Amino acid sequence: MTFEKYDMKMPINNEFILRGEKILLRNFTKSDIDDRYIGWLNDSTVVRFSNQRFLTHSYESSLRYFSSFENTDNLFLSICHLPDEEPIGTMTAYVSRFHETVDVGILLGEKSVWGSGLGLDAWNTLTNWLLECDGIRKITAGTLACNYAMIKILERSGMHHEATRKKQEIVNTKAVDILYYAKFSAT
Repeated sequence: MTFEKYDMKMPINNEFILRGEKILLRNFTKSDIDDRYIGWLNDSTVVRFSNQRFLTHSYESSLRYFSSFENTDNLFLSICHLPDEEPIGTMTAYVSRFHETVDVGILLGEKSVWGSGLGLDAWNTLTNWLLECDGIRKITAGTLACNYAMIKILERSGMHHEATRKKQEIVNTKAVDILYYAKFSAT
């Protein structure tokens, strides 16, 4: 993978691109708000471990979310499958400059690619790049204890279990823990 140094103090532009082995990450654009994307957000299987499962999404709600990233340090990225660059999901990175941390999230919307390693490739591409950026000392992420696929991604990427919020959320009428993971930069 090739990582370009990115000064986290500069605004993000539409030319932001990272390439993994099987995926490309690029800025999510307004034109990405289409029936496929909205379908992912409204698919109960895709969002079964996300609080998005309690909402009904539309073009307007998706546009509001997209707009919330404008003029911020946060990243909203489209995960595209190589070589055709078809979107298969999204990633977010919420930057806290004061604490030099970034909280990362992922949504693989295309169920046909689940289990193929594309999620791990996207995760490693973004998190490794972020850890190379000046001013970032720690990456964090959280997931429900019943989200085994996400736990695999977090652990295979070298993140370590840092904390647990016991019985924090309800999934299928059962109280479930939220697991928090972290990875520190080498410096």
